[in-house]
Amino acid sequence: MNAARGTMSVRAPDLKCAETIQAQNPYIMRILYTIIIVAAASFSVSGCMTAAIGTVASVGVYAAQDRTIGEGIDDASASQQVKMRLMAADSAAFQEVDVEVANRALLLSGTAPTAEHRQAAETIARSVHTIDHVYNEIVVGEPSTIVRSAQDEFITAQIRARLTASPSVRAININIETFHGNVYLMGLARSQHELERAAEIASVVGGVRRVVSFMQVRAPDQPYYAQAPTGPEYRGNDGVPGGDQSVGGTN
Repeated sequence: MNAARGTMSVRAPDLKCAETIQAQNPYIMRILYTIIIVAAASFSVSGCMTAAIGTVASVGVYAAQDRTIGEGIDDASASQQVKMRLMAADSAAFQEVDVEVANRALLLSGTAPTAEHRQAAETIARSVHTIDHVYNEIVVGEPSTIVRSAQDEFITAQIRARLTASPSVRAININIETFHGNVYLMGLARSQHELERAAEIASVVGGVRRVVSFMQVRAPDQPYYAQAPTGPEYRGNDGVPGGDQSVGGTN
């Protein structure tokens, strides 16, 4: 948000995701539109309506993914906390460090000026209690050039397009981070085959040096009837399960 103007811009990908979800699941979008109306009333004084739309678009993405909305919000909150702590510690040293969080796993990538800064970034990341795993891929060296950053963005876009077109992969579950031609995949896979297939698709894109997958295979949810507790247990007078309840004392 711009404090002087009281506005916040909405990213085009967020709006595009919202449009995609609307086409796939109108029920979800009806819920999201209700949230928009409530959020609009909350932000009417400050003029941050676009901030509310951006937030709802993000919630819509979580709703379409295999993780729950709560898990998505927790991941986004953890990412923001780490970014804020890095900037508070040394904004100049950590300005080229990227933070990506998916399913309580956090990826650090980009550049840091020294090995000490690289280790400090990891320590800061581990200080957030909602993070279970930290993968430190920070490179010690000079920041990326504009040209190199543009090339990495192009690689990411190509991988995203190919994953989306593949019937073997549910692309919305996968986060892609590219740095100096190194591609990092995070998120959920429904099977080991899907995890491996996503890495294969990314590896054949031009300009990719290597692909590192930090994706997790999520076990399928049990049907509700498998989760239900067993029926009542009947015990006989002898206390043994299935005992004869008609047995009584002798006269």
